[in-house]
Amino acid sequence: MLNTFKYVIPKVILTIISSTIVAYGFARFEIPWKKFWFGTLITTMLLPSTVLLIPQYLMFREMGMLNSYLPLYLPLAFATQGFFVFMLIQFLRGVPRDMEEAAQIDGCNSFQVLWYVVVPILKPAIISVALFQFMWSMNDFIGPLIYVYSVDKYPIALALKMSIDVTEGAPWNEILAMGEHLHSAIHHRILPGTTLLRTGRHQQRN
Repeated sequence: MLNTFKYVIPKVILTIISSTIVAYGFARFEIPWKKFWFGTLITTMLLPSTVLLIPQYLMFREMGMLNSYLPLYLPLAFATQGFFVFMLIQFLRGVPRDMEEAAQIDGCNSFQVLWYVVVPILKPAIISVALFQFMWSMNDFIGPLIYVYSVDKYPIALALKMSIDVTEGAPWNEILAMGEHLHSAIHHRILPGTTLLRTGRHQQRN
């Protein structure tokens, strides 16, 4: 269980920090090619994660990071979870800028405004991001299976799978594969879609 928390907690923290900073930049600043980058962000949400498995594995192998959790941490430091960034952007767009402008008049810079004004306002959305990432990471099977070789580093999802006796006659490999696809469909498509729908309705009522 300790391995699981060593794997999950940094992923949650990195996701919150990187997604909040990127979402704040998109929602509050005018940057060159802003619409293009935002469109690219949305496009990444449509890209299946399995497409990147081989290129990422080859890259991290060349960097000597295999058999560790680093390949699972590092991408999150660059806000690679497009759904979370998009959710925070939509939340920020519904927040008036009055308090931020008042803080800037008082002499706060952009990072101070983000930390002292924006983050407290974003608490409900940040909690949602943390819960989603925690749930997905706890159930992640593919990532640790690819990058972690040592049994003493296995998180609970991978350890449970390896503890199943595959010689009992039941096609556990097929059952687990079906479960993984079903889990991915529910948590990466259905639940995020429901969350965005409810958020949109809430903003319309306000």
